[in-house]
Amino acid sequence: MDDRVFAETESVLRKIKIPRNAYVNQAVDFYNRCQKRLLAKKKLQKDVQLLKEDTREFLKSFELLGDLSE
Repeated sequence: MDDRVFAETESVLRKIKIPRNAYVNQAVDFYNRCQKRLLAKKKLQKDVQLLKEDTREFLKSFELLGDLSE
């Protein structure tokens, strides 16, 4: 851990009076939840893009079918 971060953490721990291990566990748990949300957002954005592309291709094929039946 960076010295500056460690010193800041120790200062906070003295004020809130919880064990360092509990504090670190809470911090890592919070960070993990944030990262999972970011990963889910990226996946959703990718899936939406794929769906848009599939929809465009589907609509184009429909247009071609319409041209053939005329």
